[in-house]
Amino acid sequence: MRSTTHIRLAFLTVLTLFSFGGCADETPDPAPSFPWEDWLDWERLVDWDTLTVDGRARTFNVHLPPKYEERTGPLPLVIGLHGTGGSAVQFDRHYHLSDKADQEGFVAVYPNGVKSDGRLGIRTWNAGACCDFAARENIDDVRFIRELIDRLILTYRIDAKRVYVTGMSNGGMLAYRLAAEIPEKIAAIAPVSCTMVVDPPAEQSRSMPILHLHSVLDEIVPYNGGTNPLGYHFPPVDSVLNVWAKRNGCLPDAQVVTDNDRYMQVQWVDEKGSPLIVYYVTQDGGHSWPGGERVRPQAAPPSTVIDTNDLLWDFFERFNLQ
Repeated sequence: MRSTTHIRLAFLTVLTLFSFGGCADETPDPAPSFPWEDWLDWERLVDWDTLTVDGRARTFNVHLPPKYEERTGPLPLVIGLHGTGGSAVQFDRHYHLSDKADQEGFVAVYPNGVKSDGRLGIRTWNAGACCDFAARENIDDVRFIRELIDRLILTYRIDAKRVYVTGMSNGGMLAYRLAAEIPEKIAAIAPVSCTMVVDPPAEQSRSMPILHLHSVLDEIVPYNGGTNPLGYHFPPVDSVLNVWAKRNGCLPDAQVVTDNDRYMQVQWVDEKGSPLIVYYVTQDGGHSWPGGERVRPQAAPPSTVIDTNDLLWDFFERFNLQ
C-alpha cells in the first residue's frame, strides 16, 4: 500500500510540480533568478530559519519589506503555504508574493512542509484527509504554524491582530484547517486551487473571512468536487464555502457579483452587507496560481484574468482580529 501511495504522489508531482515556494532574506534586494530546471538546487542556497516542533527541525524563511528597520509600528504578516511536491523556495519564485510584500509593506514568511520518507522526498502538509506522508504520519502542522506565528511576533515587529494565511493546493487545504482550529491566531485566509479536507470543530470562536480562487479547468482539485485522474477524492468548493458561510453567520443566499466569459465572482455577506466570503472561479488557467508563473512546461497555465496577490491583499486589508 505504501509503495502505491508513493507512486501516485510521484505522478501527482510530475503532473503539476505544484505550488512551489519562495524564499527571501532581510534585505530588500531582489533574489537571484534561477532556471526552472534547477529548482531542486534552490533550497541549498537558502539560509533557513528553524523551529523545533515535536522533535523535528521545521524550516522557514522570512521576507522583510524594504526599509523594515526604518518603519514604525507593527507590520501585517502573510504566511504562504506551498502545495504537494513544492517548497517554500518555489512558492515565492513562481508566485511573487514577496514583490507584493515590498509594495504594500507587509512581512511574508514561507514555511516548508515535511519531506516524505520516499526516494523523492516530496513535501506535504497534514491538512486532514490529505496529503501522503504528512497526513499518514499525523504530522502536527497546526502546531507548527501556531508556534511559528508566536516566534515571528516575538522576533519581528508583527501585528498579532493582522496575521493572514494563503496557500496553493495542499497548502490551501492546510489554510482551511488552520482557520478551523486556530481562528484566534489568523485574521483571514486565501486558499487557491484547493478544497477543505478536514471536519471543522462544531464550535467556532469568531467569523473567518475567506477569499477562495479556483479554475473550472482544474483537473487536480476539481472545483465541482469528485475523484481526480489519480484517484484522490475532494468535496466541491461550493459545499465547503456554504459550510463556512453558515459558521460565519452570513446571510444564506450567495450574491453573484460578476458572471462573464472570463470569471465569476460570488460572495456571502453578513447582516451588515459586508462580504465575509469571496469566491472567484476563472474560465482559464487550471491547477495553478492566478497571475503567477507557469511552474513547468507540463503544468497548467495560470489564469490571466485575475491576479491572486492583488486580490488577496485587497481582501486581507479589510480584516483584523478584534
